[in-house]
Amino acid sequence: MSDQPQRLYLIDGSSYIYRAYYAIRHLSNSKGFATNAVYGFTNMLLKVVREHAPDHLAVIFDAKGPTFRKEIYPEYKANRSAMPEDLVPQIPIIKKTVEAFNMPALELDGYEADDIIATLARRFEKEGMDVTVVTGDKDLMQIVSDKVRLLDTMKDVVSGPAEVAERFGGSPDKVVEVQALAGDSSDNVPGVPGIGEKTAVVLIKEYGDLETLLARVDEIKQPKRRENLIEFAEQARLSHRLVTLLDDVPIEADYDAFALSEPNRGALTAIFKEMEFHRLIQEFSVEERSSGEGYRGVLTEEDFAALIEKLETAGRIAFDTETTSLDATRADLVGISFAVKAGEAWYIPLAHRYLGAPAQLDRTAVLERLRPILEDPKRPKVAQNAKYDLLVLRRAGIEVAGLAADTMVASYLANPAATSHGMDALASDLLGYKTISYSEVAGSGKNQVCFDEVEIERAVPYAAEDADITLRLAGVLLPKLAETDQEKLFAEVEMPLVKVLTDMETAGVRIDADFLHGLTREMEIKLDALETEIHRLAGGPFNVASPKQLGEVLFERLELPKGKKTKTGWSTNVEVLSKLAEEQPIAAKILDFRSLAKLKGTYTEALPKLVHPETGRIHTSFNQAVTATGRLSSSNPNLQNIPIRTEEGGRIREAFIPAEGNVLLAADYSQVELRILAHMAAEPALKEAFLAGEDIHARTASEIFGVFPETVTSEMRRQAKTINFGVLYGMGAFSLAKDLGISNKEAKIFIDSYFARYPGILDFMESKRQEAREKLYVTTMLGRRCAVPEIHSRNGAIRGYAERNAINYPIQGSAADIIKVAMVHIHERLEREGLGAKMVIQVHDELVFDVPKKELERVEKLVRKEMEGAVPLDVPLVVDMGVGANWREAH
Repeated sequence: MSDQPQRLYLIDGSSYIYRAYYAIRHLSNSKGFATNAVYGFTNMLLKVVREHAPDHLAVIFDAKGPTFRKEIYPEYKANRSAMPEDLVPQIPIIKKTVEAFNMPALELDGYEADDIIATLARRFEKEGMDVTVVTGDKDLMQIVSDKVRLLDTMKDVVSGPAEVAERFGGSPDKVVEVQALAGDSSDNVPGVPGIGEKTAVVLIKEYGDLETLLARVDEIKQPKRRENLIEFAEQARLSHRLVTLLDDVPIEADYDAFALSEPNRGALTAIFKEMEFHRLIQEFSVEERSSGEGYRGVLTEEDFAALIEKLETAGRIAFDTETTSLDATRADLVGISFAVKAGEAWYIPLAHRYLGAPAQLDRTAVLERLRPILEDPKRPKVAQNAKYDLLVLRRAGIEVAGLAADTMVASYLANPAATSHGMDALASDLLGYKTISYSEVAGSGKNQVCFDEVEIERAVPYAAEDADITLRLAGVLLPKLAETDQEKLFAEVEMPLVKVLTDMETAGVRIDADFLHGLTREMEIKLDALETEIHRLAGGPFNVASPKQLGEVLFERLELPKGKKTKTGWSTNVEVLSKLAEEQPIAAKILDFRSLAKLKGTYTEALPKLVHPETGRIHTSFNQAVTATGRLSSSNPNLQNIPIRTEEGGRIREAFIPAEGNVLLAADYSQVELRILAHMAAEPALKEAFLAGEDIHARTASEIFGVFPETVTSEMRRQAKTINFGVLYGMGAFSLAKDLGISNKEAKIFIDSYFARYPGILDFMESKRQEAREKLYVTTMLGRRCAVPEIHSRNGAIRGYAERNAINYPIQGSAADIIKVAMVHIHERLEREGLGAKMVIQVHDELVFDVPKKELERVEKLVRKEMEGAVPLDVPLVVDMGVGANWREAH
């Protein structure tokens, strides 16, 4: 038998349910079922198991019904709000998850989880065991001893006797004495008025315990404190009973029964599938996994010839590349895989370079033999995240043609509520198949190797599987597009767009690195000046970038109002600082400091580092399958977050420049979302204004204020503009009042007047909310489905958010569809007409082109025609254009 003491972990399940719920918000599955608490709780369990490897463990929950504390003090926990509605149905799922992990779960009517934990901890401590209580609840500090410790996994904090003494001024038995005096607002334990925890610690240090203090109350020098202790002595004694944990709960508990065993993977997989936890499905899945018998490595000319014959006679070819980098513009080709029949696939290694690697086919010869197949537009091909593979093969000298389907994009359309469109998640969800992970073949963390160092024997099943699964996914997803009436959108917009984005990423955009270096120095001077001013206003130096120090300065040193204390200190988020900034100059300066520091770190310092060493340009990645509405996003760098209206944002745009001898042309849809609203809502008054070419905001102001157009003031127009755009996002009276600086009553009058003038918009909004309630999605003009799974959420705030999305998504999604159509048409014409102009940036409703000066007039006409004629509306689409030596000038 081992000399090591036996270990037992007791998890405070009820505490962690709430902590998980509030730590992760707005997480739900595609059916709209809230999953945040389940996900957070599950990961907490896994963290305990992975990091601490307990061999014996139990999870303890509060039981339903009143406890003895409620009987002796009916107001106990009376101030607690009801359990959030969307948490209630997650509790049974959490308990099912614990059961599926084969972890013992305990609860007992009439007792709280803390009492059961205290009883078990004391019982097994006496038997010589080491007990770890996993909790964030300070009440359990009273049971800490040399053999019992607390572990807060969310903060990675361990509390033993020393930590308890640091907080409560003595041994763990003093915790109850301190709490009896200080009370506990969260549990509605009254304590003694006027005595907080710090004062209580001082008193108990001096007098030892509550009864001694009350017996010697006449020694208290502070009159009010002495009076309160006398007047509320019985209340303190009651509080003492309430906070004291029972250690004799009548519960059966056998140490051997707490032994952990292998989880029920089938049960866990079923739960995680229902919750749509893709990473956890992969980890615990009992799903099919290929034996690899149908996967072959191609290392000889004979095998390669046989593969070519298969490819030449195939009806559909799935392909995938293996490379040296996730950045396609810098990745070198290591190998390529193909599949033409489910369960069969080939991997051609071309550049595996580890010691002892077998001879591989000549890369140049292989690519030349593959070229006629890959570049043949009549041979349909499918890939997962095809843009990456197209870019990699382009770098290798092959221009892939005939791309019929990208399974990632197909999933994005067919399953808009899915949390992931990655291959692993799709294989699990749609095929019941568990893929080989990258880490299984290449390692993870510091031990991970580049793919060219992976042994070919290990690389073949991994790489071949990618092509095989892609082929199978295409067979499942393409029919789903037909079922959802999105075949045309897929074939005519999204798939051609893959080629457009591939070319845009290849082209990249030129930047003036020297200008950015100068701008960084300017910003550093401004930041230094701002910091000096902030320190002056604060009355002394501190680290402005430290939220903790900032909170202490604002709300303790300066004692500013509107402070909000959190568990980790004072909140200094944007919302808090913005409220303060209305009256406090220091808060406004801090906001300026943060904004400038973020722009400096994200753009002026970072952009020069992203310049490609071969091209001298920045090659941002345009993401086609990310947003809820169909809009493109960008990353590395994210061009959409450069502020449009600030001076600093404008200066950053100055750094984006055309090729030598060219100019930048920026084309931006004017008020496209309002025009789409007029069309989709079929609102006569709004359509009339656009058809007449009127100033839409002045027209709206005239309508809602009941004045002649010529008498509309700039303030009226500003307010009308806020309402016009606010309607797109479901803005209510409260938000409008905040934006306009008016009362809620005035804001409601404005909104009521708006809908009285434009009743078609109100009807449209309700029709979209109803569509979402019935289908859990809304549709754009071109039939794109935008998921609104939270529309039936029991949480009012989440449901309200979903209802606003139900109104906005069809409009924003239609705008995304329209600019995608324009991009496809413009790209086709630029190629067909042999023009040198290139589309290089897309941000929201704007396109930017790098144009030879001699082509400018022709390209301007081409772009205007294709953008304004992209999709027919009942009102005209209008494009604003600008030309300049940099993006700022053009915009």
